[in-house]
Amino acid sequence: MKQRILALGVAAVVSGCFSPDAAGPAVERGSDGTIAYQVPVDSSEPGAKVEVNSKAVGVTPLTIKIFGDRDGTFHNFGSDEFVVRGYPSRPEQFPQTKIFKTGAFGIRDDKIPEKIYFDFGPIPGKR
Repeated sequence: MKQRILALGVAAVVSGCFSPDAAGPAVERGSDGTIAYQVPVDSSEPGAKVEVNSKAVGVTPLTIKIFGDRDGTFHNFGSDEFVVRGYPSRPEQFPQTKIFKTGAFGIRDDKIPEKIYFDFGPIPGKR
């Protein structure tokens, strides 16, 4: 009898961990059961233009909102990739691109990063 009660108690605790409200009421929810992740984006030189999936979102430093799965991975909203691109302010530097997989056709989805950083290299004349 004690084993049965213990088993029911463990089942209740485990099932509680996976409940829809386990993330808490303050978590912003999106479509398809996703939740919002706030990801800071910065660069070696402030003021770099940033695009997310070919749409301008601002200049560094900034924070972007990414709707992902509860396990912290990118959600596939119809695109195999989530692309963040940084454009430096100086013409002699090159744009940088961060590509994250969203889990399509047997390819694992990437974890949403805690921070995205673009390093455009040293500023000429500074060491």
